[in-house]
Amino acid sequence: MTDTHPPHRPRFVELSPDRISRFWTEANVGPHAEGGWAVLLDGRTPKTPDKASLVLPTEAAARLVADEWAAQGQFLDPATMPATRLASTAIDRIGQAREAVADEIAAYAGSDVVCYLAEHPTPLVERQAREWGPWRDWAAREMGVVLETTSGVVHRPQSPDAIARVKAHALSLDDFRLTGLATAVPLLGSAVLALALERGALAGGAAFDLSRIDEAFQEEQWGVDAEAAERTQARRDEAELLDRWFRALE
Repeated sequence: MTDTHPPHRPRFVELSPDRISRFWTEANVGPHAEGGWAVLLDGRTPKTPDKASLVLPTEAAARLVADEWAAQGQFLDPATMPATRLASTAIDRIGQAREAVADEIAAYAGSDVVCYLAEHPTPLVERQAREWGPWRDWAAREMGVVLETTSGVVHRPQSPDAIARVKAHALSLDDFRLTGLATAVPLLGSAVLALALERGALAGGAAFDLSRIDEAFQEEQWGVDAEAAERTQARRDEAELLDRWFRALE
């Protein structure tokens, strides 16, 4: 399949890699004077890398971020704060690049993993058809996104209407949900699975499993080493965090 995916994932805010000692005792949330819910560290709202207040649209989303701050040890570890990173990206970056981000999301629909069926072996072909078919049907029924399948690796263009519908949906989201969707699409290699996750039709772990049917089939045949298993678990954790992110924004 010719790779028509964007050359890189959207640029997300990088939390400071500097060694920062924990300077707060309690992490909590509270209503913000200008709307939304603020993360509170000993009653004060921390700032994003671009110096904006860390304020989210719902109490549950703010608490998801605050819980990451509460869980920190003696030193702040950005690698353990994915929800904080999502929130900072939504606040600092996404509002300035919504059109470009929506284009990147829509591009995945043009070569979506659930549209490329193996030519062989038969058990893999059957598994793909059984597991992916219902989600292509879901996209057509619920989103009006009708995608065609192909066998093998040769790229098959999708209809401009399908691509446009994915982009339109992306642009209809607020900056926080759009940030989540922009993270989910490249993680899963699929606009269909990411949309199902964002809409609550698929749980994070289930979406991740569907995205790696080919990989899982190969592991069943040849086994998997510890390093590969660790990478897979990290990606699964990200998918499950995105599930919590979307649900917290509801």
